[in-house]
Amino acid sequence: MSSTQDRPLRADAARNRARLLDTATEVFATRGVGVPTEEIARAAGVGVGTLFRHFPTKEALLEAVMVRRLETIAASAARVAAESAPADALFACFRLIAEQSAGKNAFAQALAAAGVDIRTSLHPSSTAVRNLLADVLHRAQQAGTARPELTLPELLALLVGANAALEQLGPDPTARSHVLDILLTALRPT
Repeated sequence: MSSTQDRPLRADAARNRARLLDTATEVFATRGVGVPTEEIARAAGVGVGTLFRHFPTKEALLEAVMVRRLETIAASAARVAAESAPADALFACFRLIAEQSAGKNAFAQALAAAGVDIRTSLHPSSTAVRNLLADVLHRAQQAGTARPELTLPELLALLVGANAALEQLGPDPTARSHVLDILLTALRPT
């Protein structure tokens, strides 16, 4: 017997779910993860019952927003990598991922505090990002534009650090760009 979650959503339900995710993404990004679900439902133009039909808990909503963000980042980074020269793809992807990951730490902390295993829920998307970064790192090293001794775990650690630095700087685009320029310079051979 199939559960209701196995069946495709009706068109109106799919639109409501997408609108809830769009709204929650915007609200959480601008006002933080402490915003009550009732306010998110109201901002999305749906009842709180509709929100809870799609996302039984606030943690489920936060998790869905995080998964969607990571999927979007993975798709954007793949597009940037495909459109960039092999020598430049690493730097373009690093910048894009660092800029688009802003605010991720607040989501991760809220989910961890609620006991959600985000590594499991984010595994498919994070694997796609890791594989892409491994490829662009290898291509940049082959082209001589990235440090030959730089490893994927080190690159990932630098991305986590870049994310924390950008969150610390806030919305100042000049300061954010400057910090990323410094980090990207450090990826290049000396």
